[in-house]
Amino acid sequence: MSTSLSSLLAPMLSSGAMRAVCDDGAMLQHMLDFEAALALAEAEAGVIPKNAVGPIARACNADAFDLAALARDSTRSGNLAIPMVKAFTALVAKSDVEAARYVHWGATSQDVIDTATMLTLRAGIDLLLADCDRAIAGFAKLARTHRNTAVVGRTWLQHALPMPLGLKLAEYAASLHRSKLRLNRLREETLALQFGGAAGTLAALGDKGLAVAERLAAELKLPLPEAPWHTHRDRIAEAASAFAILAGSCGKIARDVSLMMQTDVGETFEPSGEGRGGSSTMPHKRNPVAAASALAASTMAPNLAATIFAAQVQEHERSAGPWHAEWPTLPTLMLVTSGGLAAIVDIAEGLEVDTARMRENLDTTRGLIMAEAITFALAEKVGKADAHHLIEAASKKAVAEKKHLREVLSGDRKVASQLGASRIAQLFEPMAYQGVSQALIDRLLASLDET
Repeated sequence: MSTSLSSLLAPMLSSGAMRAVCDDGAMLQHMLDFEAALALAEAEAGVIPKNAVGPIARACNADAFDLAALARDSTRSGNLAIPMVKAFTALVAKSDVEAARYVHWGATSQDVIDTATMLTLRAGIDLLLADCDRAIAGFAKLARTHRNTAVVGRTWLQHALPMPLGLKLAEYAASLHRSKLRLNRLREETLALQFGGAAGTLAALGDKGLAVAERLAAELKLPLPEAPWHTHRDRIAEAASAFAILAGSCGKIARDVSLMMQTDVGETFEPSGEGRGGSSTMPHKRNPVAAASALAASTMAPNLAATIFAAQVQEHERSAGPWHAEWPTLPTLMLVTSGGLAAIVDIAEGLEVDTARMRENLDTTRGLIMAEAITFALAEKVGKADAHHLIEAASKKAVAEKKHLREVLSGDRKVASQLGASRIAQLFEPMAYQGVSQALIDRLLASLDET
């Protein structure tokens, strides 16, 4: 199963482990694994002779096949399975002509390709789950470390309110954990054997079709569905959805990190290293290269998933076209998702935090970030409407005269008489106005134990 990622770009956009999973040779080996398991299942069910199993199983080695020839022949046959079965049969015949008669008995091309896809998905999901665990652990550790580190909370890219950095980091961990749960459900409940024969009835196997299917599913360790699903592609679509959601979560985290790495912000940084994040002309640059990889993945993933969704509309019992569109699209989606997640693992395990700069940024607006806190404290004395009016006027004066809001309020008799100097000073401490943030951090971190 080839992908649309070039050999030059693939390392930037995917993990090495996922490239191995989605490799053409790996896909071919999964197809051959299906053939070996099919022969064994059929022999156990009394469909083919038991002495045919050995020669068939021994020939199930992808290294023995000419991938270029299979690719060339598939353009004439319409799918990869047809030339593969032909070459496979010839290979078995070299050692046992009689056994070669029973290669691919009663199966159809789609059975081979779809089941190989399920095996590829299972291997890919296992890789994503492992990287999810690393990223979740990294962000959870950072959240605990920085649960009392004040940072600017931003809405519409503007300073809004102070918040604990630990809350942002715990939210990152929790969002990735939710994707982990989706992937686990996908692995356990959605992946399934495809085995239906020419039109989904297993007619070639007579009354032994279900017996073979049960043994085949057990051999491949795949759930046996109620019936073949040749043109019902919701399983594939669900996988695509889970991958795209994970890529999107990675993109959200990467967007935050890239914005916080801006020179004018300078609050958090990707891990540094020799030659990392440099510029071809500007030696001082420290670019967010991991964030860029995750953002690239989150940009590509929705459109790849959309192709899979569109491919759900298939004709009758076997499709011409939409099924074919899945072949390059699904592994490419797996690859870019792996690249985005690998980048986030890198960030989670090596994020550098400048707490001093965060504190400086909280004062960028000369105390205006605490306006809401002061408004609600004053509202307890004079009512919300009057408090809002007084603090709004004071804020405008602070901006116009380039003064700190605390100075303006201390000089405002109406405000000062109600709150007093010590209370006003207390209200300008960012971490004194965090609501239930600490409880939210605890709740988010506790959610990571859900399985």
